[in-house]
Amino acid sequence: MRSTYFLSLCFFTLIAISRCTAPTENNAQTEPTDTLMLVAERVYTANCASCHGQQMAAFVDRKWKYGKEPDSIRHSILVGYPDAGMPGWEAGLAAYQVDALVKYIQQGIENVEKYGFQEEKLASDTILTEDYVIVLDTVFSGIENPMDMTWLPNGDMLVTDRSGDFYRVDGTGTSNAISGVPPVVNANQDGLFDVLLHPDFEENGYLYLSYSVPGTGEGKKPTTTKVTRFLYSNDQLSDPLDIIEATPYSSKHVHFGARMVFDDAGYLYLTVGDRGARDVNPQDLSKYAGKIHRLNDDGSIPTDNPFVAIDTAIASIYSYGHRNPQGLIIHPETKTMWSHEHGPRGGDELNIIERGVNYGWPVISYGINYNGTTFTTDLEKEGMEQPVLYWVPSIAPSGMAFVMGDKYPNWEGDLMVGSLRYKYLNRCVMDGNEIVREEPLLKNVGRLRNVELGPDGYLYIGVEKPGYVFRLVPIGGSVGT
Repeated sequence: MRSTYFLSLCFFTLIAISRCTAPTENNAQTEPTDTLMLVAERVYTANCASCHGQQMAAFVDRKWKYGKEPDSIRHSILVGYPDAGMPGWEAGLAAYQVDALVKYIQQGIENVEKYGFQEEKLASDTILTEDYVIVLDTVFSGIENPMDMTWLPNGDMLVTDRSGDFYRVDGTGTSNAISGVPPVVNANQDGLFDVLLHPDFEENGYLYLSYSVPGTGEGKKPTTTKVTRFLYSNDQLSDPLDIIEATPYSSKHVHFGARMVFDDAGYLYLTVGDRGARDVNPQDLSKYAGKIHRLNDDGSIPTDNPFVAIDTAIASIYSYGHRNPQGLIIHPETKTMWSHEHGPRGGDELNIIERGVNYGWPVISYGINYNGTTFTTDLEKEGMEQPVLYWVPSIAPSGMAFVMGDKYPNWEGDLMVGSLRYKYLNRCVMDGNEIVREEPLLKNVGRLRNVELGPDGYLYIGVEKPGYVFRLVPIGGSVGT
């Protein structure tokens, strides 16, 4: 009811604004399209955004009850739906005013539907991109959800399955189960997440696992994000040392984050999502959730962390105001840290992570609630960082890797991001720290959970349900050469 009321206000205000630009007998057929779009955009921003969000594309990212074709939208405006609280405006709006609204809404729908390739099927394992013909080389299969992969010094691959299984895959594709994995919950978004080798793995044999650890209690068992260090030898894990446990436990089985990376100084970084407590955790420095944490390799706290001097703050916090970061990486040359995170409906973000910075969630956001209502109308605020890039509609980003080496020279330095929602690999073409354009790759390859650049220089992707790990092999050089 509230949404339809404000949509009605949009149309009412359009009448008032358009009095200044209404066509006369001489110009009724020649009113510039740009002027009409400007009127519609201003009306939407001033009167509709409070219910439908500042980004109109998030509003149109929905199932349209009465149809999304121009005639259906026009009919909705003219006739209305009185039973739903929305009056008709046939007597109050000029034809060109209605046309402006229809075109404005259609532009948003077109922006969403550019991802319509999700209905396409891959014709083969050979895929054409702007620069290369790519062959999907199957490295590993037969699992549910390959959350992460990394490589041992001898070239064997380690793969985590969200189910809690952990594998080593040798150069022939033979897999071996690794024992000693801690118990995990495999439900909703819970599970076994990242695997990360210690920077001195060849000397000490340490690896790190992030996972959702089950707690105790009645009814729905609570969980939280946890990281444990293990000694790895002969496909066995031993000598566990708990590094961080993001208390308190929660019965909301969502938004764990759980991505890990080491920097060159040997500090460990971990993302922890807001655990579904949007209005409680991300802006509160006394809470683990909704943060990126920085620790020593044994779980102790670096003395130069940004909030160690605040008695009420969690000392491991490095940055805050995050929703659910599902990508974390350090650029191999510039050493800049990058992270991306899920928004709600719209507002997925790609950020450069800096010490002590507030990234704004949920005070500022380019998204709206899943049900179409809003939780904020602020896109920016002093003291809160803007994203380098945001996605409306949401692509549900997961995993990321910078392209380096000689295997894909035309992609050198570009950032690759997986999409869970639209099932493709998103190429972010980089110019320094700016993204100048994007290219969708591997359309509908599957829910793409992770992206890694292997030690051999090839890109590897993890696709879920059924689970595959593919190596992306370019053949025949660049397209057109």
